[in-house]
Amino acid sequence: MSADFNPQFSQLGAILVNDGKIDESNLNEGLAQQKNTTDKIGQTLIEMGFINEDDFASAYALQLGYKKADNFILLEADTNTAALIPEDFARSNRVIAVNKSDSTILVAMEDPEDLVAIDSIKRLTNLNPEIIVSGPDLLKKALNKVYSDIQKTAEVSKTIDSITVISGEEGSREEVDLSPDKASKEDAPIVKLVNLILQESIKERATDIHIEPMEKQVYVRIRIDGVLQTIMTPPVTSLSGLVTRIKILSNLNIAEKRLPQDGRFSIKSPGKDIDVRVSILPTIYGEKIVMRLLDKSGFDINLTSLGFPKQNLGIFKKIIKQPYGLVVVSGPTGSGKSTSLYAALKQIKSEGTNITTVEDPVEYQLDGVNQVQVFEDIGLTFGSTLRSVLRQDPDVLLIGEIRDSETADIAVKFALTGHLVFTTVHANDAPGTITRLLDIGIAPFLVGSCLNLVMAQRLVRRICENCKEGYTPTAEELTLVGLDPGLVKGDLYRGKGCTECRNTGYKGRLAIFEMIPMAREIRKLVYESANEDDIRQSALDHGMVTLREAGLARVLDGTITIEEVIRSTVEEL
Repeated sequence: MSADFNPQFSQLGAILVNDGKIDESNLNEGLAQQKNTTDKIGQTLIEMGFINEDDFASAYALQLGYKKADNFILLEADTNTAALIPEDFARSNRVIAVNKSDSTILVAMEDPEDLVAIDSIKRLTNLNPEIIVSGPDLLKKALNKVYSDIQKTAEVSKTIDSITVISGEEGSREEVDLSPDKASKEDAPIVKLVNLILQESIKERATDIHIEPMEKQVYVRIRIDGVLQTIMTPPVTSLSGLVTRIKILSNLNIAEKRLPQDGRFSIKSPGKDIDVRVSILPTIYGEKIVMRLLDKSGFDINLTSLGFPKQNLGIFKKIIKQPYGLVVVSGPTGSGKSTSLYAALKQIKSEGTNITTVEDPVEYQLDGVNQVQVFEDIGLTFGSTLRSVLRQDPDVLLIGEIRDSETADIAVKFALTGHLVFTTVHANDAPGTITRLLDIGIAPFLVGSCLNLVMAQRLVRRICENCKEGYTPTAEELTLVGLDPGLVKGDLYRGKGCTECRNTGYKGRLAIFEMIPMAREIRKLVYESANEDDIRQSALDHGMVTLREAGLARVLDGTITIEEVIRSTVEEL
């Protein structure tokens, strides 16, 4: 900027030219374009790609003699200050209160020349506004984040008193009031902290809560859409209180700090019934807590919403309507195996069919289905329960998981005696599932005779629809996942990150599948105890789509990212 140039007596275009952001030809082109719109010159130049939002905000601030707002100031705005201005007013007038003193309030504005809005802020807050200038996109992002935090805080405060915890084992009805005013003065902060962790986790659709002690602080992380995210870092001094409180809720021994412990409790909050499974493990810095959250209030997922490709959906529907046989779904913990089987039961459920499940734990409550919860501690094991279920005249049976040869033997006998059996095992892929069944101890001729379908699956995160954007992938990215550049028609997609998705770029999940319907040639290989590679090759010859290929198909249709495919699947070598 030249020494004799005074931006406060200059037009915005001249300031941008003087700062070297545009040249005269750009400005003239912008002015010509502006005549066809009602936009100001700054907005026109942004839309034409001559300047960015930061250039515009800097020039506007210079012109008016104000400071320019930056990302940190706005995105870290004090929520108590921001709440002094109602959200509707803030959004309609494009303003946000950032901080305040005894007599002034710092306000970011898109249009600092809006004297009516400035006067209204003064009357609303009884403070003198100090103005800083913000570009429209940054201001919108800040409004979304800050007012979301304000709303979240208000919701937590409102709902804390409405949460009731039912302590201890299933069937116990001893209710523990978590309201801070019901606790002693010493315990009230810990009670409130535990409530806050539970409420935030439920609100964010978390499946797990990790409370992890480290040397200098405690990390509280929640698993959202399969990935852990830190939500708070309370001081180390709070660890003892947190562990004790959760042990009390779970009916565990608060004096035992050297051995692992497992417990459970239930949460009843408006509209939700949550079963919480607690695991406590001693570490070098103290006891670590992991809580699994199971929403038992209802199941509203169907086969279509799971993410089946059209061809696979048809095959799956056909096989689950067979009168007998074994359907096995495999995958690691948290891959959605139980959800897929629940959706299958929901699909075939009818008045004329007796469906019974044996599970540990019962993850969802299904209307019209007889669900049995296993309790190993009292001798109610999978084996003993299944022997009793056989006398209950079932048509369809769901076994939560085949863990040992006894459970496997009963499942096979059910499938061979006119029953349709659904179950899960832990295996990496569909061909590996067959060899896993053989490894458990089922005779090859029995596996080959009763098995109707083997399906492996993974859950992958969807791209957030609110911040989804297209981009051109590099050759290196495509090579990394083995994607043929010729198959990529146009852009791929990813999420920029926004308040809707906690700035991750992902929101929600879908399943990808690897499916083997048991063709005659594959059954023959099983009878002959063929190795896993031979079974895989035969399945590929019969049209099996691998997990990696299924993931890449969802990349090409713009549903998931390349990073998710790499995270969730392995390349076939």
